[in-house]
Amino acid sequence: MPGSILAFAIASIVIEVTPGPNMAYLAALTVSNGIRAGVAAVAGVALGLAIYGAVAAVGLAEIIQQSRFLYEALRWSGVAFLLWLAWEGWFAEPEAGPDATDDHDGTLRKAFQRGLITNLLNPKAGIFFIAVVPTFVTPATDHVMAQTLVLSAVYVTVATSIHLLIVLLASRLRDVLSDPTRRRTIRKVLAVVLAAIAVWFAVTTTR
Repeated sequence: MPGSILAFAIASIVIEVTPGPNMAYLAALTVSNGIRAGVAAVAGVALGLAIYGAVAAVGLAEIIQQSRFLYEALRWSGVAFLLWLAWEGWFAEPEAGPDATDDHDGTLRKAFQRGLITNLLNPKAGIFFIAVVPTFVTPATDHVMAQTLVLSAVYVTVATSIHLLIVLLASRLRDVLSDPTRRRTIRKVLAVVLAAIAVWFAVTTTR
C-alpha cells in the first residue's frame, strides 16, 4: 500500500498541474477578489473533491458513470456553470483597490460555494475516482473501501496544495496590478481562458 500511495500521489500531481477549470477559476477569482476569496474557493473545491471520494468509496459514482442521462446532465450543468463564471468575470465591476473585498464575508461565502459547485458539477472529477483510483486499490483484500478513502484523502491533499499555490501566485500578480485598468484587463483575459476551458471541457467529456 505505501508504494501504491506514492505512485498515486505522483499521478495526482501530474493530473493537477494540467490546466483545467479549477486552475483558471481560482486564478481569476484571486486576481479579482483577493487571496482570502481564493483560499475560500480552494476550501470549497477540496470539499467537493472529498464528497466525490466518499461517494466513490461506496460505489455511487459508478451509477453516475453508467447512467448516460445523469452523466450528461452533470456534464452540461458543469459547462453552463463555467461559462457563467466566465461571463461574470468579464462583466464584473473593477474593485476600488487590491484589498477591497478581502474582508467581505459575503464574498468569501460565495467563493466557497462556487468552488464547491464547480467540482460537484464536474463529471471528470467523478470519473477520476472511478477510472484512476481503482487501479491503485488491491481488490484481493477486505479493505477496498478503506483503501479508496485513503487514496481519496491523498488526492484531496495534493490537489488542495496545488490550488493554494495557484492562489498564492495569482495574489502576487494581483499586488502588481494596482492599476484598476490593468487588473480589469487581466481579469478579462482569465475570463476568456475560463470560457475556452468550458468549451474544451464540453468536447473532452463527450462519450
